[in-house]
Amino acid sequence: MALDTGGLSDLPLQAAEPAVGVTAAARAPDLHSGADIGEALRLIREHLGLSIEDLAERTRVRASFLAALEQMRLETLPSRPFVIGYIRAYAQTLGLDPDVAAERFKAEEPVLDEPLAAPLGMGDERDPRVGIFVAGACVLVAAIIAWNVVQRIMSETAPPTPTASATVAEKALAEVKAGPVTLGAPLPAPVESTTPPPYLTPGIEKAKKADGTPLDPAAAAAAAAGSATASADPNLPAAFTPQGALFGAPKGQPAAAILQALRPALLVIHGADGSVYFARQLTPGEAYRVPQLGGLSVDVSEPGAFQVFVGGQSKGVLPAPLTPVAKLLGIAASPAKTARAAPAGAARPAVAAPKPVRAAASPKVTQPKPSVPKPRASAPTELPPT
Repeated sequence: MALDTGGLSDLPLQAAEPAVGVTAAARAPDLHSGADIGEALRLIREHLGLSIEDLAERTRVRASFLAALEQMRLETLPSRPFVIGYIRAYAQTLGLDPDVAAERFKAEEPVLDEPLAAPLGMGDERDPRVGIFVAGACVLVAAIIAWNVVQRIMSETAPPTPTASATVAEKALAEVKAGPVTLGAPLPAPVESTTPPPYLTPGIEKAKKADGTPLDPAAAAAAAAGSATASADPNLPAAFTPQGALFGAPKGQPAAAILQALRPALLVIHGADGSVYFARQLTPGEAYRVPQLGGLSVDVSEPGAFQVFVGGQSKGVLPAPLTPVAKLLGIAASPAKTARAAPAGAARPAVAAPKPVRAAASPKVTQPKPSVPKPRASAPTELPPT
């Protein structure tokens, strides 16, 4: 009779296959392999074929720290919280459970009552200049305290100020009252009591009078000296020679003076009432013939840029920026000479215009004397020079 095995013949075959799988699984390292967690992580890394550098690039942890972690050289690593973070990152990068790895590390390395290690890469050195500064401050404070103590001791131990006795004082007073009192030579006045320098008004050196002369005497003397020097300049032409356009009085009429530009400058001719007769920027060589009108004044941007010709002869350059024409003429011509030199039909109508202005400006002279109109008709050329 055959033995009923109940299919037991298949059991060895079925048990052999799982045995092979168990052996293969036992060969693969896990977090419980090795003597410690560091060796277990190293075995798993080598089993996966990864290097320390590959793992450092993935975990963003220094390769030296990972190598020390695998060898469990905790004294070269930062404090415990950082080591636990490195283990979790290591295990998570390898595809393992970070909590299991951290628990094994805590079990193998329990917490001890030790102070935390100092962070790596930071020295415990202090700036030596701080100590020098503190020492200097202490020395300075000690010197001030010592100086005050010495001064106080010296003031307390100093002898009293010597004073004369009452007898000696009474004797000295009696001698002074008995004899005449003599006074010595007067002492000089202190520096604070000396006479201050005269006050000069700002801008007085540029101020001018109604006739165009400087208000400051020193400035007037300097202007006169400059005018004399300019008139005597040998580089200026002695006689007027046309070198450009002529403006002003027509050629048929005599000119009181001629202003010729030596370099580019602005020329403005004002009348007696302030009106502008001529205004132009003259270029070198251009000239202006000043008409024979009373009360005209010359206003220029640069006095040294215009040469003055009277009667065709050079009188130098303008003495000031604002100069009356009468001053340029110097009142050299008398009324009779002026009447003979200028034709009656050419000069008289041009001069007759400013006469009403002068008569209106001085009503006290014209009202009491009915004969005033006669001089105005007989001698019209006397008004411009004055």
